[in-house]
Amino acid sequence: MVSASWKKREPDRSTEGQTVDTPDGLTITGDIGPRAEEVLTPQALELIALLHRELDDRRLELLEARRRRVADLAAGGTLDFLPETRHIREDPTWRVAPPAPGLADRRCEITGPTDRKMTINALNSGARAWLADHEDANTPQWGAVVGGQLNLLDAIDRTIDFTAENGKTYALEPDDELATIIVRPRGWHLPEKHVLVDGRPTSGSLVDFALYVATAGLRQIEKGQGPYFYLPKMESHLEARLWNDAFLLAQDYLGIPRGTIRATVLIETYPAAFEMEEILYELREHSAGLNAGRWDFMFSVIKSFRTRGPEFLLPDRNAVTMTVPFMRAYTELLVSTCHRRGAHAIGGMAAFIPSRDEAVNEAAFAKVRDDKTREANDGFDGSWVAHPGMVELCTEVFTSVLGDRPNQIERTRDDVHVTAAQLLDVASTPGEVTEAGLRNNVSVGIQYLKAWLGGLGAVAIFNLMEDAATAEISRSQVWQWLHNDVTLADTGRKVTRELVDQVVEEEIAELPGDPADYEEARQTFLEVAVADEYADFLTLPAYDRMP
Repeated sequence: MVSASWKKREPDRSTEGQTVDTPDGLTITGDIGPRAEEVLTPQALELIALLHRELDDRRLELLEARRRRVADLAAGGTLDFLPETRHIREDPTWRVAPPAPGLADRRCEITGPTDRKMTINALNSGARAWLADHEDANTPQWGAVVGGQLNLLDAIDRTIDFTAENGKTYALEPDDELATIIVRPRGWHLPEKHVLVDGRPTSGSLVDFALYVATAGLRQIEKGQGPYFYLPKMESHLEARLWNDAFLLAQDYLGIPRGTIRATVLIETYPAAFEMEEILYELREHSAGLNAGRWDFMFSVIKSFRTRGPEFLLPDRNAVTMTVPFMRAYTELLVSTCHRRGAHAIGGMAAFIPSRDEAVNEAAFAKVRDDKTREANDGFDGSWVAHPGMVELCTEVFTSVLGDRPNQIERTRDDVHVTAAQLLDVASTPGEVTEAGLRNNVSVGIQYLKAWLGGLGAVAIFNLMEDAATAEISRSQVWQWLHNDVTLADTGRKVTRELVDQVVEEEIAELPGDPADYEEARQTFLEVAVADEYADFLTLPAYDRMP
């Protein structure tokens, strides 16, 4: 146990006298609301300070390495499997740890933010696991950062309830086996400006991780499971090594056995697709598998080669299905890599939200069924849905393949042999860039940013659950089309700044409410969609606009 000296935090007027104890060098600038002390415990805050001091310089160095790689790709470079780690890929002997309690059967996982209503609905949904999302489906408003952790505490204690404005009440089913909680912290790129250590902003990743593992995570251990995580947006095995070191530090600090923490990595960046085995290897004592983060993967394809059209130019976002060659290569490689090493392979998210239009539902359910059937037949051990109404379908499809088995890890897919060229074959993707696609991207991007700036990270738009990943695709496609002089197939118009501005104004005029209500979202969208310099993540400038 690391020792620390403590000080009483001076109360802010906005906190109405609420305070928490903080270790020397750590400052909390956000409000300390009711019950916050249950999450902002001395142990959790000391762990944040420890992780920051031990790991943050490495985190910043790895972020700089990302920028150097993007610059190299823009200058004509490419991606490939790493020659320096060939020995890891060619060594047939190593395996990841066997599944931890509550993680053997993952045939259907539901994802969503950690607000109180979603927490209850997700845990009651019948899904085997719930991705409690502090990242793409959440906003990093300070109240949400702390409030989401409190909701997880209450969920594990089975004391959580919620009453909506219409009087409807929500509570956990008393006798049901609830979904296993798997927490997704923020990515390495996101700071936490409300927690400073030695005067520097901390990592949102490490804050989310520490607050959970030192509070609700310990209670998960008492319940017979453990602190489980989904790790987002990594771009290299060195970033996985950083996470592994964070796990080792936390377990030693908390006095729990090494290997208690388990993590599933989302393979949702183009560079990470070339380092899947190395990522599993770095985390092998703590690994719970890999997930095909399809939406962020599409975003990363655009981002990585955004200046390299037409070779890496994607058509309208809705035209890029999981069966196009480069996406097929990516998912096949993921399954074979995982099963070769004894790890779970988890499929991508079905973003459809059931509506009151039966015709829309019928068509969408058929597409989701086809998607999940393909995944199950390809060897995935489970998949994601974004809405409780899709849990039954996903479970049914995977059960038809798995039967009573918890997974199909034994199916090693030795028939799969994916090359770097196949992963990079974006040019063969069918489809066109259209004005309809441009308008959809603009409307989705602005609607999502308005919601995000207002505190909502997951928003139903056009019968799909939009989160930061899908919004990133929308704004990145606009940037790519604009900066690569793309001509729209359906109208023959060239994508120019003038056209984008025109479409922005016209699409806002079609949205409900006063156009002035969308002004901040409009400004943010244009900042990340048309500027000469491409913003790495739309959430970074948007976070700057948040109090």
